Amino acid sequence: MSERRSPTIRRRRLGAELRRQREAAGITIEVVAEQLECSASKISRIETGHTTATPRDVRDMLRIYGVVGVESDELVQIAREARQKGWWHPYSTVLVGAYVGLEAAASSIRAYEQQVVPGLLETEEYASAMIRAARPDFSPDQVAQRVRVRLGRQSLLTQDDPVDLWVVLDETVVSRPVGGDDVMRDQLKRLVEVAELPNVTLQILPFEVGAHAGMDGTFTILSFPEPGDPDVVYAENATGGLFLEKSDELQKYSFIFDHIRAAAIRPEESIAHIAKLVEEPLWKWRPRGSLWT
Repeated sequence: MSERRSPTIRRRRLGAELRRQREAAGITIEVVAEQLECSASKISRIETGHTTATPRDVRDMLRIYGVVGVESDELVQIAREARQKGWWHPYSTVLVGAYVGLEAAASSIRAYEQQVVPGLLETEEYASAMIRAARPDFSPDQVAQRVRVRLGRQSLLTQDDPVDLWVVLDETVVSRPVGGDDVMRDQLKRLVEVAELPNVTLQILPFEVGAHAGMDGTFTILSFPEPGDPDVVYAENATGGLFLEKSDELQKYSFIFDHIRAAAIRPEESIAHIAKLVEEPLWKWRPRGSLWT
């Protein structure tokens, strides 16, 4: 699951290099499409990393740009690697494959979560309860498949070259008993355990902060080890999510995350707070049905 094995990041990098070569040659997308006898949208999608280019496509495009020899061979090889299947491919019907591919290639992940524990930090029981509640239309097999994928992704935190993860959780996340008392207590214990990893930083954004910079919703910022791979923001919504890659969008979300983590309580205090909730959970303070009493 390292960067070398992520076809998603290879496809993205290849597209960026093909675009650079085309622009350096002063050739428009329309001219390339005409010579390759394909649509301009196909060339555009290859350059943005949304479509996998065949080695032949890449060789033909580079020939048009006047790129030959070793440089051409290297890019054709990247095209071959980009066509390999990631570990998540068998589960492509149950997740956003593009996101998991980018996540697998990331060197650092910064995330703000408003409602639930992020997948990288979930216990099996919590994940199952959350998915069943969020998707009541799913069969038991569909729920189990999604849970397996989430647990598989968690190896990113403990592999030989682990991802650096910084998560800010709204206090709502640790206050709502997903799956019931026992499941939620185990999930809180899991957060405390994972936060002990040197590559994981966890903070709580408390209720008393009031309105804050992250009110618009949950998002994740993915950063990569290679300078040529710019950050990506993934903003979640009910239908999956939206990838944002423009420099002004990246700057905006980095600015928002910096403000959120500055408003949150410090990591060591956050972990102490979560550990206390294991013993004295917020959902136990008020009997069920006593919202206004």
